[in-house]
Amino acid sequence: MTAQTPTRRRMLASLLGAGCVPALSAFATPLRAAGPVAQVVATTGMIGDTASVIGGAAVEVRALMGAGVDPHAYRQTRTDILALTRADLVLWHGLYLEAQMEEFLLRLADRQPVRAVAETVPKDRLLGHEDYAARKDPHIWMDPRLWSLASAEITEALSALVPDAAEGIASRAETFQQDLVALHDYSQDALSGVPAERRVLVTAHDAFRYFGVAYDFEVLGIQGISTESEAGLARIAELVELLVARRIGAVFVESSVSDRNIRALIEGAAARGHEVRVGGELYSDAMGPAGSYEGSYLGMIDHNVTTIAAALGGTPPDRGRLGRLSVGF
Repeated sequence: MTAQTPTRRRMLASLLGAGCVPALSAFATPLRAAGPVAQVVATTGMIGDTASVIGGAAVEVRALMGAGVDPHAYRQTRTDILALTRADLVLWHGLYLEAQMEEFLLRLADRQPVRAVAETVPKDRLLGHEDYAARKDPHIWMDPRLWSLASAEITEALSALVPDAAEGIASRAETFQQDLVALHDYSQDALSGVPAERRVLVTAHDAFRYFGVAYDFEVLGIQGISTESEAGLARIAELVELLVARRIGAVFVESSVSDRNIRALIEGAAARGHEVRVGGELYSDAMGPAGSYEGSYLGMIDHNVTTIAAALGGTPPDRGRLGRLSVGF
């Protein structure tokens, strides 16, 4: 890799210190990675995992946001900016998921390959965004059928980046698409055992609306679609009333969102003489621990589906679709 001149270093230092991207035009071309392996930077773990599975040995993928990280509030660090400006390809979600990074990523696209993979999903398949009237709900990965569309965009981007490896990329992409079909089929089967009156999913924020549409669940989030929205006392009181009136016995915490509001719901219901328990922890905006099955996209959704089904009266397999979940049900 070509060494940076003192002038280039000063430009980069100025950019990093400002935390924004007004000087990106000073970089004439992205810094191509040394060696045969293309460098791909993804914002979320879901995108990173999908790109890694499809790209195989032809790419080296780095995801900026790990387990437990909230993409709605995430801001790029100095290290992130270096990685992004040096990447051969940047993959981000779009649909205002990475709200604090959006301006940076849009400007970065003026100088190097950058793809917003969820922006290619047809608008008629997207749900409205109640927090921001002009935007759509970004949580499409909750429905494997929609994630297959984002995966197709990732496949196209990787094939264009490494054309010599396009045949292998296409083969792995086809296998991944088959896995998504199997995951959706498993989800339908596992969740079909939940009685109709219990098909209510109460979570910390409204990240599961696509899940609800796909599998016929009523979804209620304390916060809105974005974790940046506030949950008022009136909203908590409203949900407490609903839990008591409909005798809902389980609510769910999320790995990337504080459980404070969920605890307030449980305490409020208890004060009304109704017991509510935590049905489990779900992976909403981030996957599970790195290196675990739950730390993959397929494992993340398998965990969520199996956890929800078991907590609400279904009878899913003890360790999920492939018997790989780290916790049995």
